[in-house]
Amino acid sequence: MTSSMNNIFEHIPVEISSELFETLLSGENLRIERIVSKGQVSPATGWYDQDEHEWVLVLKGAAVIEFAEHAPIHLHGGSYLNIAAHTRHKVAWTDPDVETVWLAIFYR
Repeated sequence: MTSSMNNIFEHIPVEISSELFETLLSGENLRIERIVSKGQVSPATGWYDQDEHEWVLVLKGAAVIEFAEHAPIHLHGGSYLNIAAHTRHKVAWTDPDVETVWLAIFYR
């Protein structure tokens, strides 16, 4: 295994027409992604219903996660949330004026 160093806030385009997903690290039971949003939300119909658990941390910006079974959760820089596998959810809002930078860890 080699070591590498990068900065999670680098290489963010000025114009973000669709949400950006970048895998930073992956293994057998783990995937770490950087997600960048700027006003993007999940599709109006349907829910994320994943086989993996998802731990998300908003590093910068703000977002609202909506759930099928309970009240929405508002996140801002520093907020984190663990979403159990098969918990139906979607991104209902992200800040349209500032990039929302997420760190998402998917695990089994």
